[in-house]
Amino acid sequence: MKNQYFGDINDYKKYSLLRLLGGNGQINTVVCWVLTEDDNGTDGRRTRYLEQPETWRKYDPVLYEHLREHVLDKGVRHVNIIEQANVIRNCRFYDEVIQDNMHLRDQYFDKFFKFAEGADLVFFDPDNGLGVKSVPRGKKKSSKYIYWCEVEASYESGHSVLLYQHFPRKSREPFIRSLAQQFKALKGIRNVISYCTFHVAFLLIPQPHHEDMLFENTAQVSQNWGDLIRVRKHPISRTPILV
Repeated sequence: MKNQYFGDINDYKKYSLLRLLGGNGQINTVVCWVLTEDDNGTDGRRTRYLEQPETWRKYDPVLYEHLREHVLDKGVRHVNIIEQANVIRNCRFYDEVIQDNMHLRDQYFDKFFKFAEGADLVFFDPDNGLGVKSVPRGKKKSSKYIYWCEVEASYESGHSVLLYQHFPRKSREPFIRSLAQQFKALKGIRNVISYCTFHVAFLLIPQPHHEDMLFENTAQVSQNWGDLIRVRKHPISRTPILV
């Protein structure tokens, strides 16, 4: 996540997803921004939806008005706007900037896991998504990713885990199915839920004892957003998946 992305159309869907999955505060949530420095790039400029309330407000009126006020009217692009608003209830935010350096990254996550103690749901919001072989952990641009060992550590701490995932240039459905099956190594995992928008996806890895509550809240996501956030359940197979 970068502050320059704050309030774009992906953010609107992301924060609404967190609000709905959190069940209006029934789930203790922690957001790890995996925050990186702004780069003055073009990403994050999709804010035209804030000029179209007749089309977009209905999906989450409270959130829409909050983003419209700060991004459109006041011109503010910073994650502390959502942190300070209590729009996402019963939620804490870890907003330290992450670095590429391996030692600094290890320190970052040591502090984060202490911060996240007691949380039911942890959301990781990296720039790009789950780590890739071409960018090893600790190397240049690794700050843009969340890595398997970090997801595993969060899950083994008892958290259900939600991940941001940017779509690569490949067929999306097979990509998401293959990604979901990567989590079969996690102890007790039974299902992964994907929430796909036009530009990005979110993957939910629920603890078995959280499934009923999170599945119930997921139904509200489908009801509110319809095809704009396409929900799929991916039962975890214990046999190899050919894609």
